[in-house]
Amino acid sequence: MAINQRQILSLQQKLSPQQIQMIKLLELPTVQLEQRIKQEIEENIVLEEEDRTAEEEAEPQQISVDEYLREDDTPSYKSRINNYSKDDKQRPFFLTGGRSLQEYLVEQLGYRNLSERDMRLAVYLIGSLDEDGYLRRDLESVADDIAFTVGLETTAVELERLLGIIHQLEPAGVGARNLQECLLLQMNQKSADSRSRRLARRILTSYFDEFVKKHYEKLMARLQISEDDFREAIAEIRRLSPKPGNLYAEGGTDATPYIIPDFILDCQDGQFQLSLNSYNVPEVRVNRRYVEMIRDMVSSDGTVKEKDREAIQFVKSKIDSAKWFISAIKQRHDTLMRTMQTILDYQREYFRDGDKSKLRPMILKDIADRTGLDVSTISRVVNSKYVQTQFGIILLKSLFSEAMQTDSGEEVSSYEIKNILQECIDEEDKRHPLTDETLMDILNAKGYRIARRTVAKYREMLGIPVARLRKQI
Repeated sequence: MAINQRQILSLQQKLSPQQIQMIKLLELPTVQLEQRIKQEIEENIVLEEEDRTAEEEAEPQQISVDEYLREDDTPSYKSRINNYSKDDKQRPFFLTGGRSLQEYLVEQLGYRNLSERDMRLAVYLIGSLDEDGYLRRDLESVADDIAFTVGLETTAVELERLLGIIHQLEPAGVGARNLQECLLLQMNQKSADSRSRRLARRILTSYFDEFVKKHYEKLMARLQISEDDFREAIAEIRRLSPKPGNLYAEGGTDATPYIIPDFILDCQDGQFQLSLNSYNVPEVRVNRRYVEMIRDMVSSDGTVKEKDREAIQFVKSKIDSAKWFISAIKQRHDTLMRTMQTILDYQREYFRDGDKSKLRPMILKDIADRTGLDVSTISRVVNSKYVQTQFGIILLKSLFSEAMQTDSGEEVSSYEIKNILQECIDEEDKRHPLTDETLMDILNAKGYRIARRTVAKYREMLGIPVARLRKQI
């Protein structure tokens, strides 16, 4: 085979490390940005956190990196960035924790007279519960895992006996393998001193499928009871918890998440004031000590000693990395403010009072066209970002909605359709709930062109079940 050479012309797009760093910082919300900056400070010896208090007491002399690195023509603003808000009050971010559900159950097991073997097996079973308090795995699989991980040979029968002990612990219903068993465990811990409780237990035991599917007329006919008796029994069942693990109030499996807004929007006398929330976000700068170190190592004629060359090269690379990082934070600040200001201008009527009916149809491309940024950049900006307004904290992504057209040709936001759907369902007769087809007819009568499948999609987005499951007695 002959060997030959040929030229191929190709067009490729590659992202520089600085661009990748910028993209990653752009995606981070405020809380994660704080952690990312602190991580960078730990990894880069040249970066340091600026002391705000010291800056207020005495204004330090500004030192430019360019003064010492003559070959570097990077603008001086890249060596320092101010993430500080006009509100100079430092607000600590507290995380609270408590005992988990598993720890609480193991503590209760300590009051039981169990052998060492039973205790180890029971603790393993408790560790297999999910956050809702359910055991979602079959006992044969759990027994196999115990044999491999703990080294104890056991059987499903033995685990069933220990699971029965766990069923007696608090909160009631913990350790159940399905919803029916969970509700029955809770019902069995109540005294059957009333007709409604005895009837509720019978429904859960023998007619659970009909109850879940809300075949109420069929249930009343089979049980041969009146509507009032059936309503009282259903009320007893509704007092039970389908997720007993969530009833444990001393901490749970995770600390309660706090939403820290990325933007703060104030409205005074009809004028908006938008600012980027930078509470607890440290200000970073290049450590002057390392800049002075390079200055001392460089002679007056610009030459460097051979023994200092490696040290200067190392510090110079760290300074470059620090300036890139500071520059990326500055670009993140500018991009976020630019995008949020455009959203504010686009949805100004909504931000005045928070009325969702005033939301204009808006997609990512609308904001991208107005800002001159790419759609993917806008997507990164609005993802997991919140804005604090006078009427609450709003997820930016929730402000985007597709447009619907009315009979008159006017474009309205899908939020307006959802509000009408919600109102219709709230006012419906719960004995005869409105079907998706009926809801479609109502919307079409109001002038909104919408199909039944779109009604079903919006209903699911609102978390509203189908008509059959909304039926009440």
